Amino acid sequence: MASERPLKYGINPHQRSARLTFPSDAFPFAVRNGEPGYINMMDALNAWQLVKELKESLGLPAAASFKHVSPAGAAVAKPLSSEDKAALFLPEDVNPGPLACALLRARGADPVSSFGDFIALSDPVDAETAGFLAKEVSDGIIAPGYDDEALKILAGKKQGKYVVLEIDPAYEPPSTERREIFGITFEQQRNDVRIDPSILQNAVTRAKELPGEAVESAVVALIALKYTQSNSVAFAAGGQAIGIGAGQQSRIHCTRIAADKAETWMLRRHPAFAGAPFAPNVSRTEKYNLIDQCIHYDQLTEPEKRQLASSFAGEPPRLGAAERAAWFSRFPDIVYVSDAFIPFRDNIDRAAALGAKYVVQPGGSVRDQDVIEAADEYGMAMIFTGLRLFTH
Repeated sequence: MASERPLKYGINPHQRSARLTFPSDAFPFAVRNGEPGYINMMDALNAWQLVKELKESLGLPAAASFKHVSPAGAAVAKPLSSEDKAALFLPEDVNPGPLACALLRARGADPVSSFGDFIALSDPVDAETAGFLAKEVSDGIIAPGYDDEALKILAGKKQGKYVVLEIDPAYEPPSTERREIFGITFEQQRNDVRIDPSILQNAVTRAKELPGEAVESAVVALIALKYTQSNSVAFAAGGQAIGIGAGQQSRIHCTRIAADKAETWMLRRHPAFAGAPFAPNVSRTEKYNLIDQCIHYDQLTEPEKRQLASSFAGEPPRLGAAERAAWFSRFPDIVYVSDAFIPFRDNIDRAAALGAKYVVQPGGSVRDQDVIEAADEYGMAMIFTGLRLFTH
């Protein structure tokens, strides 16, 4: 017997009669709070797959922050550094547990983009993790379970409308997937390829070695890109994606977007920005946006600069090119990952300017040798996986 569940509306509010259907008598998830919409469910189900695969591949609790069917951030559980805490406006003496660390790292990758996100967590949610999420502007969460206090905390968000989904962690979808576009049904094998460190063996540059942390970061980025709208690239470090460029028609544009986000992630950790003299009553969400503007100060108009100044008790912080370059050098293990082959060396040039030391891509371009030679010029280690990860 098939199941059916109505949704608030479709992708847009005027697209009514939205619903979910499932061929069995019960969906593999339960709605524990709120009323999910169409995009909520698309984000939730894609995000859940991402964190489930990260947990299976690396054996660590994982989190993802999804917006518009692509991750804004993804991470596995690692302790927060002092710089991480400052960038997240957390007191130095706060030491979150593993699942909360994964959540904070995933949302902290790009907090401006994570505004109003959908969260996925690989493990049952405890009260500590729910307490951190309660402070964020988020639309919903999917996880394999919740303790009583965590559910109470989350159900109180958004005046009781926060969407809380509980997924059956044992659920496996059919091997064939279908979708309909313009009245025509498409069918293909589900992308169930397993991504783990074993696919990172084929080094094609003079530099061959990926240290353990770079391997872990590469796996995080590859699994994240598996669920990112293509074209897509990611920069990763320390077991988290720190910059994702999604959905562009040109790979270099993806690379530039991802590199800009990764540089912003690094600069948020600089004392000049993390300790900025904000005016009283500036919220944490506003601080994230204001720091983003400070980092991109030279791109602002004069009215924007005046408005920015009004949000600080002193001068808005700024860093020159030399100071930025010196700070970037503190992050030596950045991995640059592409969901399809890298067609031109300009992508390598941009990744090198960021400070990336490792490159992971499928290979297969007619210009592979040009790209390999560019990586050799910068002393990068490049891995060919032979695995394309397009998502559309």
